[in-house]
Amino acid sequence: MTETTVAIEIPRHLLQAAHATTDELRVELALQLYQQRRLSIGHARELADLSLWEFRQLLAARRISPHYDRADLDSDMETWDEIQSR
Repeated sequence: MTETTVAIEIPRHLLQAAHATTDELRVELALQLYQQRRLSIGHARELADLSLWEFRQLLAARRISPHYDRADLDSDMETWDEIQSR
């Protein structure tokens, strides 16, 4: 499968006004979309072009809570039970 990309044009003066680089804008967009639950952590870290560890550290620094719900807990408990039964 071939990946395609989409380009977003942002006037240079707006980047300068925001005191941001295009890489910083990607990170900010990734953080916002993750916080709004519009992207998973995997997709958000991919958009930000960061490792999972780096993205988690950034979330913690920004005090953005990780998404973790009852289904995640149930899955983790099943995994724990499997590990314990070995």
